Amino acid sequence: MKILGLDAGSQTEATTSKILTNSEMTHAAILEIVNIFGLVACIVLALIGWIYGAKFLKKKNILLGLECWIVAFSATNFVSYMLTSSNINFSITMFLDSFSRSFGMPIIAVLGLMALTHNYKPSTLKEILLFAFSFASTFVIFLADFFQEIRPYFYVTMWVFLVIYLFYFIICLARAGEIFHALTTTITAVVSLAVAVVYDFFPIPGDDTHMIFMTWAFVTWGYAIIQLYYAYDALERSQKVSIQSFIPARQ
Repeated sequence: MKILGLDAGSQTEATTSKILTNSEMTHAAILEIVNIFGLVACIVLALIGWIYGAKFLKKKNILLGLECWIVAFSATNFVSYMLTSSNINFSITMFLDSFSRSFGMPIIAVLGLMALTHNYKPSTLKEILLFAFSFASTFVIFLADFFQEIRPYFYVTMWVFLVIYLFYFIICLARAGEIFHALTTTITAVVSLAVAVVYDFFPIPGDDTHMIFMTWAFVTWGYAIIQLYYAYDALERSQKVSIQSFIPARQ
């Protein structure tokens, strides 16, 4: 059929094709914006990990300091992957992510926080053995075929253990009168658990590249590191004040 000398069918097809092209361009533009936000969030996470890891090390808390640096190194490799598409950087990131979800945060970070809540101060040898055991175990969890099906459930279970301890840490903060830090730690516990559950079980609709989720995860981890440092500092300061109050003043 022709109208004014034009093929109506061809015109319709051309219009439809143009609409699809515009739609694809819009979708590509949105993906690019999401990728940029994800890249910025990951860079910020890396900086936070390096900076606050050094701060924990300055407090002589090796466990928390090194775990923050492991998160930072993981984020640094993911930044490199986003910029270069290097499979090596991606593999390092995935392995270290598995490490932090399995042992880094649920065990090593908890033991680091226990320096305040339980006066736990392991020897250097114990710290070395702890990291060695954790890395060796992560290799099994990350690479073993027999662990593939239960791996997501293992990650969530370990994170639940972390959250349980964090609620105990929150109680310690509240008893010390650090209500603000107790509230901010509660946010860390709840949001980080949500991230852990969504990670493997509830993918975000339309997030084919997982960058929306990854951006959320980067922001959550960055917030958690900063918040836990200042909560740790507040509880440590409160404990020092309590100890000094029991020491009689010198005449």
